[in-house]
Amino acid sequence: MTRAHSANTREVTTGAVTALVGFTSSFAVVITGLTAVHATDAQAASGLMALSLLMGLATLILALVHRLPITAAWSTPGAAVLGGAGAAVGQFSDAVGAFLVCALCLVATGLWPWLGRHARRIPGGIAQAMLAGVLFPICLQPVLGAATAPFAVLPVVLIWLVGLRFFPRWAVPLAMLVAAVVIAVHLNIAGLGVDASALVPTLSWTSPTFTITSLIGVALPLYVVTMASQNIPGVAVLRSFGYDTPWRSSLMVTGLSSAIGAPFGGHAVNLAAISAALAAGPESGVPKDRRWRSAVWTGTFYVILGLLSSAVVAVAVLAPQGVLATVAGVALVSTLGSAVQGAWERADERIAVVATFLVAASGVAFAGISAAFWSLVVGLILRWALAPRTPRAPGGDGDSTGDPTNPTNPTNPTNPTKS
Repeated sequence: MTRAHSANTREVTTGAVTALVGFTSSFAVVITGLTAVHATDAQAASGLMALSLLMGLATLILALVHRLPITAAWSTPGAAVLGGAGAAVGQFSDAVGAFLVCALCLVATGLWPWLGRHARRIPGGIAQAMLAGVLFPICLQPVLGAATAPFAVLPVVLIWLVGLRFFPRWAVPLAMLVAAVVIAVHLNIAGLGVDASALVPTLSWTSPTFTITSLIGVALPLYVVTMASQNIPGVAVLRSFGYDTPWRSSLMVTGLSSAIGAPFGGHAVNLAAISAALAAGPESGVPKDRRWRSAVWTGTFYVILGLLSSAVVAVAVLAPQGVLATVAGVALVSTLGSAVQGAWERADERIAVVATFLVAASGVAFAGISAAFWSLVVGLILRWALAPRTPRAPGGDGDSTGDPTNPTNPTNPTNPTKS
């Protein structure tokens, strides 16, 4: 095998692995989130398909135009936010309206950097505590499922643990594979079958409606976690491998993709964070100047997976109780761990952070607005009320200029000079 042929093979395999890991490790979270905001099975399948197609196309555009290993993804933390936002929407069209507003905010952030800087004014600890509180009930599902349906849930958890020990990258996909076997056995025993019409790739249009509660309880938290937990970390991951991400065009492409996908049930497309390392990192064995080709293959495989998403949902909805929730729970454990670590970083914010976490984890809606929003309100008020009062230094309001992802920007959580 020639060196060129070997390099091409690595590019293709790296792209396939990135797409497979990105899709299988969190599609259950997306389905769970869309269902929680009253999507039907057909609408959930449409949302998954729209997201897969659009993040594939966004990856292709960014990688081909900039010759950089930029990969897009759906907002997994955003899908987790949807899991507790059912009370904020009266019908799925309200959620679609919130998706569209979030998408427009992402586009605006790309057009006007000052908006990104103001978005970063939400303290990282409070944002991470909100995310941790939203994730906590989801990550409890494997424990609860093991108590109610042990024979269906425990094999999934066991294989996930084995995968963490020996194949960390593939732990969640392996758990999903075991879940598929559990579902197949369940269907065989119950004598159930999958409707052939449900396997056909279909996009379902939902005209958006707009309500105050959905905009406050869904759009705002979705925007915050997508920026704080996906876009900014995604830029930081690429920078750690020596790539400077074009901020404006990345936000424009992913934001417009989100806007296009919203009426079809897609909640948000953004820069990949964790999975970005699969295509951009040296572990792939692809030379640095050719890793953008791996991203191109990643986008191609995302499009293929998108065409198969209807079949995935058709099978998933027939799963025994607790199995899909278990897959979603184990998929988010590492994200929960990172959120908890980031939330508890500063000792002087502990009370505000704990209150934020508890309100978000409660899942209690007030005035029809989800707990995610109220957790931000409570956390910010307590942080302000309990902060030590120190004299303001002369010379400005402390706001920085430039790209909010710039490592020299003191408001950037990835800034190495930050204490």
